[in-house]
Amino acid sequence: MNAKAFQDFYPDDVSHCYGCGKLNQHGLQIKSHWDGEESVAIFEPKPYHIAIPGYVYGGLIASLIDCHGTGTAAAAAYKAENREMDTLPAFRFVTASLHVDYLAPTPLGIPLEIRGKIKEIKGRKMIVSVQVMANKKICAQGEVIALPMPEKMKSMLSPSQPEKKPDKV
Repeated sequence: MNAKAFQDFYPDDVSHCYGCGKLNQHGLQIKSHWDGEESVAIFEPKPYHIAIPGYVYGGLIASLIDCHGTGTAAAAAYKAENREMDTLPAFRFVTASLHVDYLAPTPLGIPLEIRGKIKEIKGRKMIVSVQVMANKKICAQGEVIALPMPEKMKSMLSPSQPEKKPDKV
């Protein structure tokens, strides 16, 4: 996989995510690519991603599914419009819903393969199914409902405006 990853095309102002942001030096920095009609990423958990000795922390698995799912949604949006990923306006998706099923303990110390498929495109909404595998065995599967990043979030990122804080919920 020598081609640029989906996440490498994200504009810098939206590249800080812990899971997939290329500018987050403390983050996971996952790298997703197309493999036919599926997306794929390989990630090797570090020793500190431990749940109990020998096994990966479940929150990491959820993060991998989440960020691989939104990256796949963005790449699929470009594909649907027959555009290259370096064209503007940039597509960036956020998570509306995340569901994870843990099927087997995920071993620590080996590369994990994350595979995604577009399950459904419904207007602006993309539903992505994702599997996390270790040694070709499915350890977790999930579904991400991804939506384009809201304009309000994008406007908060504009470097020409003073820093804004999100409205209280």
